[in-house]
Amino acid sequence: MKMPRGGRLFLATCLGSLFVLVLYFQSITKPEAGLKAVTRPGKSRTSPLQTLYNGDQQLELLAAHKSLQGRRELLEQACLSHTRKRRVLSPEDLKHLIVDDMHGLIYCYVPKVACTNWKRVLMVLTSDGRYTDPLAIPANEAHVAGNLRTLSEFSVAEINQRLRSYLKFIFVREPFERLVSAYRNKFTRRYNTAFHKRYGTKIIRRHRPNAKPEALEKGDDVTFPEFVQYLVDPRTQREEPFNEHWERVHSLCHPCLIHYDVVGKYETLEPDAQAVLRLAGVEGMLQFPTSGKTTRTDGHMAGRYFKHISPFYQKKLFNLYRMDFMLFNYSTPEYLRT
Repeated sequence: MKMPRGGRLFLATCLGSLFVLVLYFQSITKPEAGLKAVTRPGKSRTSPLQTLYNGDQQLELLAAHKSLQGRRELLEQACLSHTRKRRVLSPEDLKHLIVDDMHGLIYCYVPKVACTNWKRVLMVLTSDGRYTDPLAIPANEAHVAGNLRTLSEFSVAEINQRLRSYLKFIFVREPFERLVSAYRNKFTRRYNTAFHKRYGTKIIRRHRPNAKPEALEKGDDVTFPEFVQYLVDPRTQREEPFNEHWERVHSLCHPCLIHYDVVGKYETLEPDAQAVLRLAGVEGMLQFPTSGKTTRTDGHMAGRYFKHISPFYQKKLFNLYRMDFMLFNYSTPEYLRT
């Protein structure tokens, strides 16, 4: 098979073995014409990727398609401008990419960007009728390992075939709003004792002078400034990778190595989700769950949290998340004093 223009071969060694993973570098490449239809048992239909790229859109798709195309192009340009090294991808890098073989979809999930609801939707789509209503699936069940297949579970040939022929999509969010949302959820909710023990105690021990014994034991009263200090501390990433809830999107989903056909945004979640479901041909089968939260983290709320962060730490934190701001076309927040 002829390699697409701009293709690159990537070799990765996994777990000390000679496991070789071949991936096309597709940041400036669109899927080739003549894509094969996704095959389901007893059926053959137009794949979502064909619908997106081969001009099969219905009139109601055109506006959404134009917006999504613009985001793809901006991402590709940003990748060309801001990435120099072509790092290799290993199976470990593909653990956030969920595969739906029935509908020809690959979704890279990003915590704090509606990923629970997207996992619920994909559980409905891949369950053969076991699930019918996304909201009837408990949130904790949506995150159980094994309920959904990830790209890392497949062979090299199967990975490449899916990357070439499936619709790959991702949903992103303004980086600091996502970060504040992660802090609020993991460190201000009393029920998140696992996070308090795992991360809170470490943060307090390292960044709170004269901490009280109770705080050192429970780790349940971490302040946002302490959390920021922990993130920008060079020791943090030397010890272990960031937790996925505050890891940078480009480190979770590798958008400059994997060509995402749809870049949805949390800020326009409902129409973007509807566009994906329409491309998959399932818009009449189910609806994307809408959020009923009244205290959703937005720019105003993020600004209130950042009032307590000094310009020095604001700058260090922005540098840490700078790539996500650039790749997904988010402006520097007005509340920053860097």
